[in-house]
Amino acid sequence: MRQEAAVVKRVEVKSNGADDAYDLRKYGFGECEMDCGSGTSRLFSLLASKDRDFLLSPSGSQLVFYQTIRSRHGLKCLYLRQVKIADLEGKVVGIYFSANWYQPCHKFTPVLAKRIEIVFVSSDEDVNAFDDYRCSMPWLAVPFSDLESKRALSRKFDVEGIPCLIILQPNNYRQDSIVVDGVDLIYRYGVQAYPFTKERVEELLEKEKDKHTNQTLRDLLTNHKRDFLIGHKIPKQVPVASLIGKTIGLYFSAEWCSPGVEFTPKLASIYQKINQESSLNGHHQDFQIVFVSSDHDQTSFDSYFRTMPWLALPYGDPNIKTLTKYFDIRGIPSLVILGPDGKTVTKQGRNLLNLYQENAYPFTEARVEFLERQADEAAKNLPKSELHSGHGHRLTLVSEGNGGGPFICCDCDEQGSGWAYQCIECGYEVHTKCVRVVDNGPLLREGYS
Repeated sequence: MRQEAAVVKRVEVKSNGADDAYDLRKYGFGECEMDCGSGTSRLFSLLASKDRDFLLSPSGSQLVFYQTIRSRHGLKCLYLRQVKIADLEGKVVGIYFSANWYQPCHKFTPVLAKRIEIVFVSSDEDVNAFDDYRCSMPWLAVPFSDLESKRALSRKFDVEGIPCLIILQPNNYRQDSIVVDGVDLIYRYGVQAYPFTKERVEELLEKEKDKHTNQTLRDLLTNHKRDFLIGHKIPKQVPVASLIGKTIGLYFSAEWCSPGVEFTPKLASIYQKINQESSLNGHHQDFQIVFVSSDHDQTSFDSYFRTMPWLALPYGDPNIKTLTKYFDIRGIPSLVILGPDGKTVTKQGRNLLNLYQENAYPFTEARVEFLERQADEAAKNLPKSELHSGHGHRLTLVSEGNGGGPFICCDCDEQGSGWAYQCIECGYEVHTKCVRVVDNGPLLREGYS
């Protein structure tokens, strides 16, 4: 279910806890200055070339020619029509950077809203791939042969990744008339984001913030047809009401996701340790996990769920899509933690478990701050550098405030932050716990330094 979003240069927004999710600045309103020149419309300046004042369209008024092509959907008749760029004036326009060869773009393209004029800017390597991809699109396109216009658009908006959607408002010179992260808006809100103005996005963010502030476990996990979860024991239906007052982990994963399959046994072990500790303190299963499946079929779901000692939403349940969108899940496995009051504690449950194992429980801000202070104290006794058997250079101890930051451990392939051992020369980085210290002698004899 992994979905890659556009990477567009913009002002960095420092995290401010949960409220960062509702920060309007991350959508980049007005961050790209437009200088169109005297008497030239912005759209014409962006989309036209010295030899072209039109775009390609499947439904324009002027038919240039048509051809039959063999696409992934079978034989299709591809019409090449022209639409004048001037016809787009006064409309909301999205400039869509995408490519046929990049799978995440195929997931995003059908989601794209239909209430705006879209102009496709291709990153395909040949015209056949361009034509094949255009068969799935009902909108306009910059001709594949116009390389200079495509490059100029990418430079203008600092496009560094695809899919990327730049949204332009018809009001040429307002500061907030450009949105540089339309992909995220479409993923999160779909057609509700229209007309993509600053005011509309502020309204959506405020509604979303209110939902999260007032959320309950029943709101998240039940619907009008179901008030239970499924388990392994008899009876297999477990009332959602029985989970109220517990710390809940929503585990987004799937059998086809190899990182999820690798993480699940680790999560199961930690889950059992947390509940064993709770039992010793006189509590019964204070921590519960609910599997939110992205499996493609019932058989895969059943097979994967059998490896888990917790509960699950039924396969294909409508709440699965709702929760995925509500918590903005872009990649799996992902673990969202809910507190005993049903409110979101953190969406970084997987990362916290990788860092602190069962000690991360109950995942609260106070608990994480305590563990960070504990890690800082422990780091005082760690060597400033180490020779690690998994790498050829000496690794240096770093922290977030001293050359480090969030990373993927090159040894265990899991997320990390805080203290780490890093090779500045290679970008190699591992958790402090993943270092396998070796004696200097053998390393140096084998050419390590």
